[in-house]
Amino acid sequence: MAGAETYVIVGANLAGGRAAEALRARGFAGRIVLVGEEPDRPYERPPLSKGYLQGAYPEEKLFLRPQSYYDEYAIELRLGVRATGLEPAERSVALASGERLRYDKLLIATGTQARRLDVPGGDLEGVYALRTLRDARRLAAALQQAQRVVVVGAGFIGLEVAASARVRGCAVTVLEAAAVPLAHAVGAELGQVCAAIHRDHGVDLRVSCAVQGFRGSERVEQVVLADSTAIACDIVVVGVGVTPAVAWLAGSGIALENGVLVNEYTETSLPDVYAAGDVANWWHPRWGQRLRVEHYDNAQHQGLAAARTMLGEREPYAPVPYFWSDQYDLTLQYVGYAPGSDRMVVRGSVAARSFTAFSLRGDRVRAAFSLGRPRELMAARQLIRAQKPVDAAVLADEGVELRTLAR
Repeated sequence: MAGAETYVIVGANLAGGRAAEALRARGFAGRIVLVGEEPDRPYERPPLSKGYLQGAYPEEKLFLRPQSYYDEYAIELRLGVRATGLEPAERSVALASGERLRYDKLLIATGTQARRLDVPGGDLEGVYALRTLRDARRLAAALQQAQRVVVVGAGFIGLEVAASARVRGCAVTVLEAAAVPLAHAVGAELGQVCAAIHRDHGVDLRVSCAVQGFRGSERVEQVVLADSTAIACDIVVVGVGVTPAVAWLAGSGIALENGVLVNEYTETSLPDVYAAGDVANWWHPRWGQRLRVEHYDNAQHQGLAAARTMLGEREPYAPVPYFWSDQYDLTLQYVGYAPGSDRMVVRGSVAARSFTAFSLRGDRVRAAFSLGRPRELMAARQLIRAQKPVDAAVLADEGVELRTLAR
């Protein structure tokens, strides 16, 4: 491809992988180089904390494409190598291998990194994080032998790991610093519902507690709380959030703030440089504010949007955010963006765990949380997209078909 344009994608993950696919599918005939710090080709992360940990999801199903796809479509994979710097004046990306990749256009899709718990004993054997396939392989092997598991952090990853460990027969304790799990994501009332689900499945879920450190001789044996309580364990899984992977961009001049700042077209502050996925803090024209979303649906679709922009198609990226979480035999689904809402309307029965809870600002639906009602959630997505006024009593009335309200 001598003389052809070179598009470099840093981040061989869902966003980066889908972007590379879209470039080829939409006719780009130049050189595509996909750089990944992990040794594995692009794969899906959601099953890692669910079926994969439970031994019910084979590893080969995780990957977006077989190796033969990248060979056939001439997508160069540079795996197991980390990007260390960006030189916009030279239009190049520096790699830890010493190589410098020249680009005509660059997509940043480096995602996030798991936060570490900076406490004594945090580096003991048996203390795990779960972000990468390598993490999941190690944790899945450990769960085969473990009897007592402590999960630090009751976010979605922590609770999914807790559910998977219970499915495998482990005794599970979950420690959460906040008073209610997931309150920041779905609100206190719905967070209590999620907490009750885990307690009903035998999880010892403790809230408003802080971890002081870990103890053990050669590997972790106890988790010590701030009140000096010691909890015996075989392994610990730390799930206390993530941070955008942007350290390699220091000194490049690119605008950074809670990730890489981009506009509604995935364009950064640098010419011919774009960003997508968990690392992108983008302007959402529908909400009139910036969002950085750490979920599968956004990573996949924003990667596709970035590819279109790189090819000259200027269409604003303005989705209704969506995510889901599988825990035990239940699927929790959420659509929209709730901050700024002033009330909640529930359709169905929270006690029976079959409901959709709508977050409203005035008479317009901003977000919806559904448990066991997937069809209602899709109708709620239409309501949020349309931003039509709705009557709260009608919204709660199960005799009214939701889809009619969105038309």
